[in-house]
Amino acid sequence: MKQLKFLSTLILAVMLATVLGCASTPKQEGTGEYVDDSVITTKVKAAVFNEPSLKSAEINVETFKGVVQLSGFVNSEGDIEKAVEVARSVKGVTSVKNAMRLKGR
Repeated sequence: MKQLKFLSTLILAVMLATVLGCASTPKQEGTGEYVDDSVITTKVKAAVFNEPSLKSAEINVETFKGVVQLSGFVNSEGDIEKAVEVARSVKGVTSVKNAMRLKGR
């Protein structure tokens, strides 16, 4: 009986440690959030790539807890606005941070 109680406690402790190990903090994503953000990043990259007016743009996309950050170089202010608009239209994006710059400046 003591062994069964010990084994139950051990299993519970391992499960608790596993759950806490996957939890997120304000500066670090949990496992599920990381996967979600990877999906959002991929969707935003695809949407930007499929936008004909942004074909020549060099836009990088990063996502943390649903917040998308766009960086890189584009040809015009219109391209910046279009890239932000495209990113905002992707499901799962909570907000967009713009760190894009114009080429040649």
